[in-house]
Amino acid sequence: MIDIMLAETIASRIYLIRCIKVMFDRDLAELYEVETAQLKRAVRQNSDRFPDDFMFELIREVPSIEKEITKGLKKLLQEIEE
Repeated sequence: MIDIMLAETIASRIYLIRCIKVMFDRDLAELYEVETAQLKRAVRQNSDRFPDDFMFELIREVPSIEKEITKGLKKLLQEIEE
């Protein structure tokens, strides 16, 4: 049961943005129970252990992406409730 709950928790934090599955650093850090800065530092210091496209930074487009995520989540919740 715990594995199912963990899988659901992780799955709920994966967003599909422009056909790419993305998890925000703050969500990943929370899952590992570390600060976001600590997670980023660990990834940078061990970059050889991660694929090249493992981490990227968003630019000023963030507000529109957050709107897309919000719209998508609202639509998903409506579909679940139906």
